Amino acid sequence: MPGQHEEAQTIRPTAGRFLGSFVAVTAAVVAVVAIRESEASWAAGAVLVGVLAWAAMLRPTLTVTADELVMRNMVDTIRIPLAAIEQLAVTQVLAVRAGKRYVSPVVGKSWGKDVVAERRGWTRSEEVRVAGVDYADFVVEDLHRRMERARTAAGVTLLSDEQAELARGVRRQVAWLPTGLLLASAVALVAALLL
Repeated sequence: MPGQHEEAQTIRPTAGRFLGSFVAVTAAVVAVVAIRESEASWAAGAVLVGVLAWAAMLRPTLTVTADELVMRNMVDTIRIPLAAIEQLAVTQVLAVRAGKRYVSPVVGKSWGKDVVAERRGWTRSEEVRVAGVDYADFVVEDLHRRMERARTAAGVTLLSDEQAELARGVRRQVAWLPTGLLLASAVALVAALLL
């Protein structure tokens, strides 16, 4: 089958990794100092900020295999059969339609870059020619290629009833670790503020 031996590709966020790491480390330092100083509300707040930074900026990834797109987001993981994807677009986030709309913050285009391009009167193709190939465009092209191969292998056509049936195979799983950490740190902060 076409693309069956294609390697899985993991795409990590291109923006926010440094900031997320900096915030998480800073929050950990603040939490340790606050615990030493017996400041429970500061410690709980720092832990909440650190967990939020990790979950929002460091945890999200996209993994693409020969037949599946795995979107690991802040508090869930979504598995979408590639052949079920009807369309995708990149704005500030990657939006995928497979029966419903799913988004991932991993791949996006800077809002500021689009505004600058618009003010200069560039079209997207002129922007690519001027600035070189945009990473988000490269990812979208690769996803389109993989989607076409998966549809061919599954024997379905775009927007067909068979593709709609495949979209029912999308699976969303709650990510219990970040969800639990976020809830526990939020409860700890509220409790510390009330005491």
